Amino acid sequence: MNEAIGTQTGDAMPFNEKARSTIIILALMGTLVNYVETMVVPALPVLSKFFDAQYSSLSWVLTIYLISGTVSAAIFGKLADIVGKKKIFVLLAVAYAVAISFGGFATSLGEFIAIRAVQGLGMGMFPVAFALLNDELPAKDLPLAQGVISATFIIGASIGLVIGAWITQNFDWQWSYHSAIPVAFGLLIASIFILKESNLRKKERIDFGGITLLVTAIVSLLILLSQGVYWGWESPVIFSLAFLSISSFILFYFYERVEREPFIDLKLLGIRNIFLANFAGLFVSGGMFYLFYTIPTLLEDPYPVGFGKDVFTAGLTVVPGAIMGIVVAPIAAAIIRKKGPKLAILIGTAIMIIAFILLYLNRGTPISITEDAGFIGAGTAFVFVGMINMIIISTPKDSSGMATGMNTVFRNIGASIAPAISGSIESQFVSPALVSIVPLPFGGMPYVPVFENFPSQQSFNLIYIIGLVTLLISLMFSLSMKRVVVNESNEVI
Repeated sequence: MNEAIGTQTGDAMPFNEKARSTIIILALMGTLVNYVETMVVPALPVLSKFFDAQYSSLSWVLTIYLISGTVSAAIFGKLADIVGKKKIFVLLAVAYAVAISFGGFATSLGEFIAIRAVQGLGMGMFPVAFALLNDELPAKDLPLAQGVISATFIIGASIGLVIGAWITQNFDWQWSYHSAIPVAFGLLIASIFILKESNLRKKERIDFGGITLLVTAIVSLLILLSQGVYWGWESPVIFSLAFLSISSFILFYFYERVEREPFIDLKLLGIRNIFLANFAGLFVSGGMFYLFYTIPTLLEDPYPVGFGKDVFTAGLTVVPGAIMGIVVAPIAAAIIRKKGPKLAILIGTAIMIIAFILLYLNRGTPISITEDAGFIGAGTAFVFVGMINMIIISTPKDSSGMATGMNTVFRNIGASIAPAISGSIESQFVSPALVSIVPLPFGGMPYVPVFENFPSQQSFNLIYIIGLVTLLISLMFSLSMKRVVVNESNEVI
């Protein structure tokens, strides 16, 4: 589609009806996927009791979803370029709708983690959605469209944290899943009838060897991080996992260099802005998930280790983040159209750095944590809108599915590592808190106090320092990007 679409000044929206319908479907699906991904986060303390699981094991509820999503994004992002973007999007929507239908029926942590792994297929819809937009719109209209889709990362996640918390508190956590079923199938039907297929195709095959090596490297690293505190950091199993992870990453690199049709095209990574945007995305996503994994625990755990708030109150703390994400996404798009994506990424990263400094220094009340979450929402919106635009601008159109899929791989690696590190730290640094009493005389007292261990403030300090360091690394990558802008003639300058 080469002609400008509704760009006249005064248009209510710079898209024609067809493009507008596509954006609405993709935005709603993105909101749903992020809602389902994060609605379990405020319920983590509830799930810990329901499944009788440690925090380190519980981190796999988030981690397995992201590992599955990483593989799905890379495989189906590339497959979309080969067989058709609408076909792949609808296929993933079918698998996703069926998978979440089983989410609320898990009876053990193992079953629930397996269901979450299947749900991760839904993550593959994101690179396909961005590729569909890239085919549908001229380059100068892409920032706003991609800003709308990128905003669903914050909007969907925030809705999940709030509504998921309310449902968990009032109807049990299972109903979070049950409530999403009709929405998923409704959007599936809309996708079948509204989305249009792209005519762009590439003749390639899927690199299963590269996929196997990368998944082996990531999974072994995550097991190492989540279980090291229990198995012992110097144990033979941990050393074996470290060796397996490092050797798999090295083999993956050399294998992909000689593979004719690689899983991750190192030639694309050879483009400076794509390389830097992907690694910046890895560290920013890690920072975002350090927040998601710690705030519900910090707010819901009993005093004095936490604030003793209910699940719904914990979910409400992220509402300002959602509002800021909605407000900031179009601002980020406007900056990108005038100044290019680099500036948006730098602004967002700087805001997130401020947020983590505040989380370390200023989390003495739930209100202060709510304020910090607002900074995170604004910063994340700036970064994600800028990042996807930097990737799209720097990539040939017939490789857009693979390029956005690759970006999702990098983001998910960061998002997978963060819960594993957080879960390990929260299990290692603990403090006791009174949880109940037994009405029997004990040591001169009329009752027996019952204490349990919960993550200490020291654990949160350490996690937020790690998050701050990852964002500083991301800032260095972002500063090294070349400034690029799309002019009125859809040319990259």
